Amino acid sequence: MTNRRAVRARKGALQVIAILVLSSAIVRLSLNGAPALAEGSVVPPDEVSAEVGTQTVPELLAALQERETQVAEREALIEERSAMLQNARHEVEQQLAKLEQAERSLAATLALAEGASEADLNQLTAVYENMKPAEAADVFAEMSPEFAAGFLGMMRPDAAAMIMTELEPDVALSFSVILAGRNANTFSE
Repeated sequence: MTNRRAVRARKGALQVIAILVLSSAIVRLSLNGAPALAEGSVVPPDEVSAEVGTQTVPELLAALQERETQVAEREALIEERSAMLQNARHEVEQQLAKLEQAERSLAATLALAEGASEADLNQLTAVYENMKPAEAADVFAEMSPEFAAGFLGMMRPDAAAMIMTELEPDVALSFSVILAGRNANTFSE
């Protein structure tokens, strides 16, 4: 029962809208059509058919054919551009795939080089740790302070302490200052 009421309400609303549209058309026709009829600007049907039959039909046909040719040319151009875009898209995707592969290869190479470099530093650090402290101190005294402090920071604390005791006090102090200040910038930023 509720569905019937809803259907009736919709039909009633549609009828009201149709009546309003129809009355609007009648009003417009009466306002705009009456002056045109009074002036005599409306062409009688016999004259329209005679005009279309003699002059405008061939011209109209020629215009339609010209328009059809233009549309066909535009369609061909659009298809050509679409094909070019597809080719360009395909090339870009291929280049992107190559770049991604190159990036993965470079990352693997960098990781390998970094690992080898770290392994070399660890081995050299182990050599310095196993040297006699006096001999290692002589080598460290010849190094630049930043370079030597880097090795001292990587060493076991007991081996580094033994080497530091063999160094001149001012050299040991410069290594200590560098070691202490290495991460100072990390906390201040």
